[in-house]
Amino acid sequence: MTRRLAAMVLGCILPALAAAQTFPSKPVHVVVPFAPGGAFDVLARVIASNLEQQWRQPVLVETKPGAGSVVGTTFVARAPADGYTVVLVANSLVINAKLRPTLPYDAIKGFEPIALMVNSPQVIAVNPSSPYRTLKEWLDAARAQPGILTLGTVGPGTTQHIAAEMLQRAAGVKLVYVPFPGGAPAVNAVLGGHVGAVLGNLSEVSAQIAAGKLRSLAVTTRDRLDELKAVPTVAESGYPGFEAVVWCGVSAPTGTPREVVQRISDGIAQALNDAEVRQRLVVVGFQPAYLGPADFAGHVADMAQRYSRIIDDAKITLE
Repeated sequence: MTRRLAAMVLGCILPALAAAQTFPSKPVHVVVPFAPGGAFDVLARVIASNLEQQWRQPVLVETKPGAGSVVGTTFVARAPADGYTVVLVANSLVINAKLRPTLPYDAIKGFEPIALMVNSPQVIAVNPSSPYRTLKEWLDAARAQPGILTLGTVGPGTTQHIAAEMLQRAAGVKLVYVPFPGGAPAVNAVLGGHVGAVLGNLSEVSAQIAAGKLRSLAVTTRDRLDELKAVPTVAESGYPGFEAVVWCGVSAPTGTPREVVQRISDGIAQALNDAEVRQRLVVVGFQPAYLGPADFAGHVADMAQRYSRIIDDAKITLE
């Protein structure tokens, strides 16, 4: 290696190393592209509080909702690639990439994945007056009565809507999808007997299940939940490999120095290992599920391919 080439290489490496060693030297902004006060907002603030303790720098959470997370995500995609502005990303990142072809950013190439933080389990539940006590009974009835049994969830084009389509394809059944503007209205519709079943976040149904106002049939996670140990997974109910969860992580604008990305990721990993942080996240329905930059990048790419296939097969649109 010539001296000139060596100098050029060092000229590229040293600034990045210096940036990582001093990062953060000013406030870090975490953009939440979802509604204020929601579970993702709570997640961001819990993690930010812990990072502030680690870094001795302010970590400021800003909610920028709109257009199904597109507004806030666009803001971060256009921010300086220095690690001081990052964004919460979830399933909507790759769903929007498929359903909104004119996005002002590239969901895969426009961001540096930093860390997967949590998964949010989904639960399939019915009214206690329902004749169905197991997932098998419910799906057998749906198979015998195509297009009759109803399933309420958020939608269209949401993670829960796509999970419902995944279930129908895995089981070979045809349900009537009833979309709602949020999880709470879908739960209320089942409580009132207007819809047969709901597929919702654990945080949206757990209190009603505990009170005996809903009967849980299955959870969509790979393993059973500590909160619902007696409730089987969809996979063990006859559909091996089935898993459909809401996931959430953090990304930065593409071009953010690798060392800075790793510094933030390490901080998040440390936060998620804190017992108090984990407990606060479990209360709002999250399961800590850390993945580092490389593994999270693979996860996002895999989810993009999986959702693209499901959306095409089910002919899902936003209209």
